[in-house]
Parts: sequence; C-alpha cells; structure tokens
Amino acid sequence: MKDFISFEWDENKRRINIQKHGIDFEDAVEALFEPHIEVPSDQNGEVRIRAICPFTGRLIAVVYTMRGETCRIISARAARKNEQQLYYANYPGRNSR
Repeated sequence: MKDFISFEWDENKRRINIQKHGIDFEDAVEALFEPHIEVPSDQNGEVRIRAICPFTGRLIAVVYTMRGETCRIISARAARKNEQQLYYANYPGRNSR
C-alpha cells in the first residue's frame, strides 16, 4: 500500500462520477486508506492503478495514477464480481457480502 502525500482530480470528472456511479472522489480518498489490493492497469501509455477497497460495507474500485507524490483519482465505482473475488481471496478474514 502506498503512502499518499496529496490527492487531486478533475472537478468535472468528479461530478460526472457521482452522477454515473454514486461515488464521490472524496470518499474514494478515504477508501484508499483502508486495506486494499492494487492491480496495475496500463491505458494509453499512462500507468494506472485499480485499487479494490472496502467502503461503507461494500467494495469499490478506485482507478488512479501517481504524478510524483500526488495521487490523481480518475474514477471510482462499485467493484465488479471478479474484483470482489480477488479482494476476498487476498483478505480471507473479511466477510464477503
């Protein structure tokens, strides 16, 4: 798990993400401080990381990239079934819902 120094995001993307997925990037920041797994995700030459994190009784997927010591949030959504399975395989002591 990384030690994040600061966070940033595009405000327009944040508003769209709230409308589309019901998850605020500010909540995604909180989720990144919980025990989570990270999966690399290269897209268009930019190294991105998909973090599967617990948040308010469910799992969410937070996609971000690092810019120096700053974590730039790209998107946040409910974790897909395969992502949930991957998370619980790595954290077997946690209850799956």
